Amino acid sequence: MNVFVAKKFVIVLITLLIVSILAFLVPYVGSDDPARAILRARTVDDALDPAAIEALRAELGLNRSLIAQYLGWLWRALHLDFGYSFATRTAVDVMFVQALKVTSLLAISALILAMVIAVPLGTIAAMRPARMFDNAVTVFTQTLIAIPEYWAGPLLVLFFSIHMGWLPSAGWRDFNSTILPVVVLSLRPIAYFTQVSRSAMVEVLRAPYIGAARGRGLTASQTLVRHGLRNGMLPVITMFSLWLTSLLGGSVVVEVIFGIPGMGWLLYDAVLNNDAPLIQASIVFIVALAALINTITDIGYALLNPSVRLTHDKA
Repeated sequence: MNVFVAKKFVIVLITLLIVSILAFLVPYVGSDDPARAILRARTVDDALDPAAIEALRAELGLNRSLIAQYLGWLWRALHLDFGYSFATRTAVDVMFVQALKVTSLLAISALILAMVIAVPLGTIAAMRPARMFDNAVTVFTQTLIAIPEYWAGPLLVLFFSIHMGWLPSAGWRDFNSTILPVVVLSLRPIAYFTQVSRSAMVEVLRAPYIGAARGRGLTASQTLVRHGLRNGMLPVITMFSLWLTSLLGGSVVVEVIFGIPGMGWLLYDAVLNNDAPLIQASIVFIVALAALINTITDIGYALLNPSVRLTHDKA
């Protein structure tokens, strides 16, 4: 097990090192000089003072070698110091902590809603495969997969906010303002969780130990709860972690549509303003979160299923 965990963390460290290099190079990708970009974000005057540009380059260490700049930037990044936003002059780490709280609440709420709906649907469909309910569930999940967030969001706003007046159309103020974005963000996870839980439960219910449990006198519901769900939920839990990673870094569309000040909106705003420190921090934070969540999931899955870590230890 120690070898398995060590390999996972080595892979994470290598991944983050590569990502840090790519993130550091963000200000140099464009044709504009980073010092000019900073000054242009701070002033409305198109004519920049050459002396001010050189002074800022010296202040930021941009006149040093690229390797020296990277090592300095990496040291600060390891201490979660990504500097200040070009546009707002606010510390980037402070902005990200606030945005991460919002996006985490949005993503976790959406995935919990998806689990509550998908697991019962998938389980009931698996108990009667190829029947009317199973076919209806298949049509339902395929429909949800085909609906993009940029279409579902405005449609729900049009009906529930503008036409019915039940829910706010945008913002992040109270419980009511979270309902529509959470629902929109949960649509695709509902579809995939339902499909995965159905497939897993079909296999589990056909396993010999299920018949043995029924032979010992357990009812169908007791067998399902004690043996079926425990084994059938492993793929769903794995998919939960994958979707959590995806939503933490990819909820841009929903956050922009509903005006939610999360990580997606922050990244969208940073790209619009060519705000290099925010873009750099976004890349590092999102990849680091993804790597951490996936690693924890793999370790947890290996603890539940020893054959997984045995395979990796032999590799």
